[in-house]
Amino acid sequence: MPALTDTYVSQLQHQFGERLLQLGDGLQALREAGQGDAIVLLHGIGSGAASWLQVALGLCPQARVIAWDAPGYGQSAPLPMARPRASDYATRLADLLDALAVERCVLVGHSLGAMIAAAFAQRHPARVSELVLLSPARGYGARPEQGQAVRDKRLHDLATLGIAQLAEARSARLVSATARASAVAWVQWNMARLNPTGYRQAIELLCGDDLLRYREQHVPCQVHCGSADSITPADDCRALAQALAAPFHLINGAGHACAIEQPETVTGRLAWALDTSFTGSVQ
Repeated sequence: MPALTDTYVSQLQHQFGERLLQLGDGLQALREAGQGDAIVLLHGIGSGAASWLQVALGLCPQARVIAWDAPGYGQSAPLPMARPRASDYATRLADLLDALAVERCVLVGHSLGAMIAAAFAQRHPARVSELVLLSPARGYGARPEQGQAVRDKRLHDLATLGIAQLAEARSARLVSATARASAVAWVQWNMARLNPTGYRQAIELLCGDDLLRYREQHVPCQVHCGSADSITPADDCRALAQALAAPFHLINGAGHACAIEQPETVTGRLAWALDTSFTGSVQ
């Protein structure tokens, strides 16, 4: 298992390398590979750009694959406000895509990244050819009492466990019971690289905002979820898809971290979204 993780790290360095851009409010980190039509990948609350490695390597022969480290993650500067909303992250994303000269893309959001993706697509519909939400987290903005409880617990766990122990304790929950040990290890590797400041801001986003605030979409949207997802269960994701008037698709046997546990399946579905959204053809 450590040897496989070492292989992934080597692939990150040589095939999905990191770039740092100076934007108006600070540094922004991203990883990029390939050329062609753009697909932009937004990670969830306990992860980072590197989590998309295997999907990126599968897509880069046909597309320009861009994955950011969200504000406050990796070497990306945090947002200036203590309690950001999805629209604040969407503003940073717009600045990043401007700097990369990306006028239009397939936009993919996983978990909490789905809320940011939905906010961006609502604000900039002409820049999104297809919105793909993987195991979307709705957030607790419309359920303040539940949101306060989640916020208190996450901040308590961060304070008492620290990032490394938090990653060790939570990583197995993000995949199915039948996931390979290498998938659990890669989830943990990514989670162990969280920055406390960025993680706290993301907790505020999770607990203070609601994906359904961004339900008015003028771009095609689709929702996918692992059948074994215990973090954003399939029934919840199906209900979100219905509220968004979007088709819903299960990823059989996958847990929450579907792009790590089943990268081939996720790659295939994103390749199909790329093909249909930019060319109109069906494979």
